Amino acid sequence: MLLDQGVSQQKKSELHLGRFVLDYSDKALVMGILNRTPDSFYDGGKYKTKSCAVDAAYRMVHEGADIIDIGGQSTRPGSNPVITEEELERIIPIIEEIAGKIDVPISVDTSNHAVAEESLKRGAVLINDITGLKGDEKMAGVVSKYGAGVVLMHIKGTPKDMQNDPAYDNLIEEIISYLRDSVQIGINAGIPHEKMIIDPGIGFGKAEEHNLSIINRLSEFKQLGKPILIGVSRKSFIGSTLKLAVDERVFGTAACVALSIANGANIVRVHDVKQMKEIARMTDAIAREGRL
Repeated sequence: MLLDQGVSQQKKSELHLGRFVLDYSDKALVMGILNRTPDSFYDGGKYKTKSCAVDAAYRMVHEGADIIDIGGQSTRPGSNPVITEEELERIIPIIEEIAGKIDVPISVDTSNHAVAEESLKRGAVLINDITGLKGDEKMAGVVSKYGAGVVLMHIKGTPKDMQNDPAYDNLIEEIISYLRDSVQIGINAGIPHEKMIIDPGIGFGKAEEHNLSIINRLSEFKQLGKPILIGVSRKSFIGSTLKLAVDERVFGTAACVALSIANGANIVRVHDVKQMKEIARMTDAIAREGRL
């Protein structure tokens, strides 16, 4: 994109995920959430059957999703892990059905290296690891082996206990330090810099004020030199701020998505793809004008 006549072309920022090249130089990418879990906080059980899940993936692509993120393990506060076989049964049939048929990359939301490996074998190209490669010591090696991308997220504790009164001495510095360590784990395993994405982990071991501060100070995470993913969709901090149930949080989500993009988010992970795609494009247009 030319900034102006006579001005040199802006350098592209790209994610290389399998056969896909995603340019996020001047637009935020939208990641559509496809949970195959019965107990996720918003869409638990919504895609119980294979046909429902496959139809949802095609619909999200039609609505403008740049990435589809499939999950078979609930990470809501208080959730317990499921066994590997059950997680695989939830996601592998969907990957096999849509890989090569949808024209966007498939991400898998897992912190289990065995699930990651089977998913990558079948066509996934991105692993969304809520532990930032720290929960399973074999995960980094699997991502590297298959030349996949990885989302490195910050979490304090585990999904089971992460919301038991989370506290920080210096919120942003502690998250950045955690993510810097995750990047180093990836480097040591041979994962290329350009295949890593960072995520400060909204709602994962954070109180309401922590989540609000992260969005407000998101630009500080740019010091890590990686694209920033943010997952705010319908989360409890929106509900506690607005005093609204989970199915009433779309406008609160829209506000968080817009401000996150304005403050530096490169990827937004959302349930409501069509609406948030419009929010993203409008925010991109305004923010881009401000950079001219």
